[in-house]
Amino acid sequence: MPTPFREVIIAGACRTPIGAFQGALAPFSATELGALVVKEAVRRAGIDPQKVDEVIMGCVLPAGVGQAPARQAAIKAGLPVETTCLTINKVCGSGLKAVMLAAQAIMVGDADIVVAGGMESMSNSPYLLSKARDGYRLGHGELVDSMIKDGLWDVYNDFHMGNAAELCARECNIPRGMQDEFAIMSYKRAQAAQTNGLFQKEIVAVPLPQKKGDPVLIAEDEEPKKANFEKMAALRPAFDKAGTITAANASKINDGAAAVVVMAKEVADKLGVKAQARLISQASAAKKPEWFTTAPIDAIDRILKKSAFS
Repeated sequence: MPTPFREVIIAGACRTPIGAFQGALAPFSATELGALVVKEAVRRAGIDPQKVDEVIMGCVLPAGVGQAPARQAAIKAGLPVETTCLTINKVCGSGLKAVMLAAQAIMVGDADIVVAGGMESMSNSPYLLSKARDGYRLGHGELVDSMIKDGLWDVYNDFHMGNAAELCARECNIPRGMQDEFAIMSYKRAQAAQTNGLFQKEIVAVPLPQKKGDPVLIAEDEEPKKANFEKMAALRPAFDKAGTITAANASKINDGAAAVVVMAKEVADKLGVKAQARLISQASAAKKPEWFTTAPIDAIDRILKKSAFS
């Protein structure tokens, strides 16, 4: 008879503040940010670092980060060199996929404790000189932004992710006013959460070394405070002159990292680890590249069909 899958729990969840593009977290590499949350997640869960079987971290912009980003984060976090590591590159969903893979390994008994999450430093994405290896004989060279090339550009339709958002807005009938209204509501909710300290428990402060004195602790998300509601409605479209997506209502370019400890429930119970959540079901979905915006709908539908929820 097949062995039943083991129950999976999540503990030790934490994240860095979300840094604005070229903002407070720009001095840190993705792996440095990743190391902070890996170490903190293990500490919060109350786990002996020696007991971590694997570290799985998402990283979509690895250019210039160095070899094996997840392993860098694990070793910088003080985990044993024997801890196996895996870096996941799944645009938009790398961190979630890391957690899913961790859960699958635990379900089938390949691991007991896995640290999973994601890390990114968009501020440090390098520029690329594509023909430099062979040399330039004649004409101009072009510097290519690896952040756009590897993370924000649809290679099939040759357009920006923002253009895919424009497509979604048109087809789903989401006008500019509705988008701006939602963006303002989102900003105000984030600002209220900051004011009331609702994010404090989940954030691990990032120490920024100073030439003199103690490090400055970066402990708050930067973006919520940057909003200018009066100017939002007057902003020009960023991707299509006749479009509706602007710098204010679009997704932001950020730096940051997050991690959780994924464990077998039986192991957590034995070690006295308090579960923050239980992983019941998971699913992935895909469709035409330009319609990645609605793929989560299909994933949710699959999860509902697999589980007891409706």
